Amino acid sequence: MNLTLISLLVSNLTVIILAVIQKWEISTVLWVYWMQSIIIGFFQFLRILSLKKFSAENFTINNKPALPTPNTKIFTAFFFMFHYGFFHFIYAIFLFNLFTNQSLDFGYLFIGGLIFFINHSFSFYQNRIVDQQKLQNIGQLMLKPYVRIVPMHIIIVTGAILGQSALII
Repeated sequence: MNLTLISLLVSNLTVIILAVIQKWEISTVLWVYWMQSIIIGFFQFLRILSLKKFSAENFTINNKPALPTPNTKIFTAFFFMFHYGFFHFIYAIFLFNLFTNQSLDFGYLFIGGLIFFINHSFSFYQNRIVDQQKLQNIGQLMLKPYVRIVPMHIIIVTGAILGQSALII
């Protein structure tokens, strides 16, 4: 098992244990995981921008094959930031409207966000080492964080339906 995966598991387990022990509101937990997803997107944006060399195989921009150029890298990073950010903007609206009757504990939001920021900072630096050793496909790097949106969607909907009991899920 690699260090970034262990770090990810430990950070998520730590947040879950804190949430259960300190009896966080489900809205706080969902906002913390929304923040984690934003943090993932932030570091993926930086990762794409920091690529020295990359592959653009099977990657198109405006239905044309992309070339592994600095312009492709910059366009891809900013397109990703806008598109990924838009998804999270919609989720933020959903969370605001769904949990208007629950108060958020900003201390817990800070703690959870800090745990995930430290974890994903570590992963970012580990991935930069990998990116220097292995030619990464920029299209695959751009799509990787979207895998995070599916579980986040499931958890938000489950949290809305089950309330506090969704915390364990």
